[in-house]
Amino acid sequence: MNSQGRGSARFNIMQVGAVLLLLCLIAVQLEYVDAATYTVGDSGGWSFKTDKWPNGKQFRAGDVLIFNYDSTLHNVVAVGKGGYSSCTTPRGAKVLTSGKDRVKLARGQNYFICSFPGHCESGMKVAINAV
Repeated sequence: MNSQGRGSARFNIMQVGAVLLLLCLIAVQLEYVDAATYTVGDSGGWSFKTDKWPNGKQFRAGDVLIFNYDSTLHNVVAVGKGGYSSCTTPRGAKVLTSGKDRVKLARGQNYFICSFPGHCESGMKVAINAV
């Protein structure tokens, strides 16, 4: 009888572990369910004068930005405040070039520019605060 009791206890611990794992997976999924997806520039895509596009929108950490653009003419570079203000790409910055880039927003300020000459200066940049 002792061995049966131990086996039952071990099985119950495994059940509890499985339930906890399932709850963790559900919690992770709920975060993604709440996330919104935004196409930068709406139907016009990632283009000139998109710097005003975020106005009036509320973004949350985990939301996804989709940058649609012609990859032979543009790119997307995640920069800091200084790079955004001066339209410069810092050394080691992540440059996206697919033409259909997806970026998950981090909590706080998120800055993106096009690093092709003159594009950022022509408004091809966005600053987004995600709460």
